[in-house]
Amino acid sequence: MSGDGERLVDGYTLVVFDLDGVIYLIDRPIPGAVEAVARLHGEGRAVAYATNNASRRPADVADLLTGMGVPARPEEVLTSAAAAAQLLGERLPAGAPVLVVGAEALRAEIREVGLTPVSGADDAPVAVIQGYGPQVGWTDLAEAAVAVRGGAAWIATNTDRTLPSGRGPLPGNGSLVAALATALNRQPDEVVGKPSPELFATAARRAGEGRSLVVGDRLDTDIEGANRAGLDSLLVLTGVSDVPELLAAPPDRRPTAVAWDLAGLFEPTAVVRVPAAGAEHGGWRVTTGPDGWELTGSGRPLDALAALCAVAWERRPDGVPRAGSPEAATALEALGLTG
Repeated sequence: MSGDGERLVDGYTLVVFDLDGVIYLIDRPIPGAVEAVARLHGEGRAVAYATNNASRRPADVADLLTGMGVPARPEEVLTSAAAAAQLLGERLPAGAPVLVVGAEALRAEIREVGLTPVSGADDAPVAVIQGYGPQVGWTDLAEAAVAVRGGAAWIATNTDRTLPSGRGPLPGNGSLVAALATALNRQPDEVVGKPSPELFATAARRAGEGRSLVVGDRLDTDIEGANRAGLDSLLVLTGVSDVPELLAAPPDRRPTAVAWDLAGLFEPTAVVRVPAAGAEHGGWRVTTGPDGWELTGSGRPLDALAALCAVAWERRPDGVPRAGSPEAATALEALGLTG
């Protein structure tokens, strides 16, 4: 994947995409995403979509994607809301009351599995299910707190701290879960969505004997979830996680490969495996010393990133790497490693 002609996608029979930050940003497709998925379909490759967003049902997500020019079927979409509802449906008796903190889509998923969505602790819920909803407020959290203290099980669809937007990261379900956790002085009994491996494991089972590749923009959900499911992963730099976060990533959040965007699936020059085999890679060299670390040489910024990952993950140098050549200065700026 350093210009040798090997395509990343050729090693896999199924590509599992995260959505927000990978395929679209809120309601607009990310440049190149429509073309990338069309190319996969054209090559006869299987695709699936796994999202922690609990505010839409699979059919709604499929409609949204199709409206953006990405033909999708509901059965290709795996949501944390549907997975969490299914979990409760398997554990609770039919018709059991479940307090829903989240969007109408989450309430619909609870109904779909034969349970009864309720809104207050006085309805004697046996479980609380919490997912993202833009209208969730203090009253919802207060009812959930009373219900959990009264003995209800507490299930979170996901714990994403933020969600991407055109204005930058905004509070996600994880922020709301954290507020309730602070009030209760405890964590949820179970978190269903990424980085829990079940969404990816479910998708991978559909690939049969073939290999699956997870494509995501977040190290703490997509990449960690792929690692926990035993799957390879591609981090695209179109969403939440950036290069400084990647260099600081612990082992369970390190991807197989990194690309600027989905072109990395097909173009060998647009993707790189991380880490490099050592501190020298693709024309670059990274050195460390008492005064920090330095990048010298020339080549693709992504090859520089692979070498930087190799050194950062092994030696944990402090601070931002310095540029030891004009080309290195340009590469570090492209990687967001200046200042």
